[in-house]
Amino acid sequence: MPDDSRLLTGIDSRSWEHPADRAALSALRKLPGFDEVLRKVFGFFGEKPVRLAFQANAVRVSPTQFSRIHRLYGRAASVLDAPVDYPVFVSQTPFVNAGAYGMDRPFIIVNSGTTALLDDEELQFVLGHEIGHIMSGHVLYTTMMVILVQLAERGFPVVGLAARAILFALMEWYRKAELSSDRAGALAVQSPEVGMRVMLKFAGGGLAGETNLPEFIRQADEYRQTGDLADQVFKVLNLLGADHPFPVLRVAELRDWFERGDYDRIIRGEYQRRSDAERPYMEDLAAAGRSYAEGAKEAFGSAADAARKVVDSFRSGYNKQ
Repeated sequence: MPDDSRLLTGIDSRSWEHPADRAALSALRKLPGFDEVLRKVFGFFGEKPVRLAFQANAVRVSPTQFSRIHRLYGRAASVLDAPVDYPVFVSQTPFVNAGAYGMDRPFIIVNSGTTALLDDEELQFVLGHEIGHIMSGHVLYTTMMVILVQLAERGFPVVGLAARAILFALMEWYRKAELSSDRAGALAVQSPEVGMRVMLKFAGGGLAGETNLPEFIRQADEYRQTGDLADQVFKVLNLLGADHPFPVLRVAELRDWFERGDYDRIIRGEYQRRSDAERPYMEDLAAAGRSYAEGAKEAFGSAADAARKVVDSFRSGYNKQ
């Protein structure tokens, strides 16, 4: 992290949250049976046993245990002015990932594979990303999603049709929530390039000399600009089984955010503060609606173009007969 990083004193998570995240969470809370499933899941397990189960196979970070992570977490938390010192744990897992969980007392778990692959700036981005999840109030629903996934895999009777529908909606929301927290990670490290480097490593691993960030960014641009109808369908099908958006899409979303100037405005100090009044609910809905409308317009435009190509191809073949 640069020595002149701006401390974002009192920053409110609304400053970085993606409109699609807020809209998806609002829709999730309105699902029939959502409150009942939430009460059943956490009423059955309880807060403390769930927390201990997550932490049972991990080592708590401190000045004398994983001191590098402790130092980088402190930097990220300082820049984002985190209101609470959240516990951080390292779990012996080769898969490159991290997560924020909990109910009343959130905590962060970093997989050992993440600490081995990422450099200091990249790891600080990941820690800022997880702090962003906590500050945005994501962890309760993330924890619920993880528990439901595990119960569904084991055929537990509490996961009936209603709970499965809610699990599907939770995964859809969480993909949007990742876009918000990527922005928090970028703010925590205050270097637009770092987050994209992290996505490159999430996508393919590899050491610095084995990959090329500009080429990966071009790959992200190509993926996003594809207009073929079949490709649009496969994008949807691929995402249905994923709880994270694809790294190339996350790169594209980060670039959009940077290019709109939102990142620079926050770094200049133009951001919502926790002491500010809540923005009217209808304003949030309007912003979310605009985000979805733009995405739908792009998707349907691509689909319409592809459909026209199919019709033109059919007509061309018919005329040759």
